[in-house]
Amino acid sequence: MNWLNSEAFTLFDQHIKWSDMIGNVVGLVALALGWRRSIWTWPAQFVSGLILFAAFATAHLSGSAGKQIVVMLVAAYGFWQWNRGRQQAQDGSIAVRFATNRERVLLVGAALVGTLAVGGLFTLYPSLSWDPWPDAYIFVGTIVAMYAQARGMVEFWFAWLLVDLVGVPLNFANGFAFSGFVYVLYGALVLWGLRDWWLRSRDARPALEGAPA
Repeated sequence: MNWLNSEAFTLFDQHIKWSDMIGNVVGLVALALGWRRSIWTWPAQFVSGLILFAAFATAHLSGSAGKQIVVMLVAAYGFWQWNRGRQQAQDGSIAVRFATNRERVLLVGAALVGTLAVGGLFTLYPSLSWDPWPDAYIFVGTIVAMYAQARGMVEFWFAWLLVDLVGVPLNFANGFAFSGFVYVLYGALVLWGLRDWWLRSRDARPALEGAPA
C-alpha cells in the first residue's frame, strides 16, 4: 500500500498523492452515477472510501479515516436500499422525491446533534483530528447526505453543497490538495444533479384528478 501514499505529481506547488487522487476520482464517478440514479454509485462510493481510508489513516487523520469507514457502511446500506426499491419509478429507475417536513427536521437535527457530539469527541481527543470542528462537520454532513441519497431525497444535494463549503479549505489546509480540487468539481456536479433530481421529483408527482396530465 506504500505506493498509494507516495507522491504522484505536483500541481500548483501542491503535492498530489496517488491515494488522494485515485480515491477522489472514484468518488467523483460515484457522484456522477448518483446523478444518473445508477445503483453502481454505491459500489463506487465503497471503493472510494476504502482507498481514502488508507490515505487518511497513514496521515494520522483519524477523524477523516473513521469517516471513510462510516461511508463504506452507508454505501452498503444505500446499495441495499436502492436495490430493494429499483422498481419504484415507472421507468424502472430509482424514484426520487423531496423529503417531508418531518424528515427535513430530523435531517437537520441529526446534523446539528451529530456535529456537536463528534466535534466534542475530537476536542477531547485531539489526536483524532487536526481540525476538530470542521472535520466533525464534514464527517456528519457526509453521512447525512449519503443517508438522504439512499432514501432518494432531493435534499441530499443540498447537504453535499454544505459539506463542500468547508471541505475545500480543510483539504487544502491538511495537505490533500487533490481532494480540494475535486471538491470544487463536486460543487458543479452537485448543482447539475440537483437540477435533474428536482425536475424528476416534480414529474413524478401524481396529477390531480380532473387536471390535465
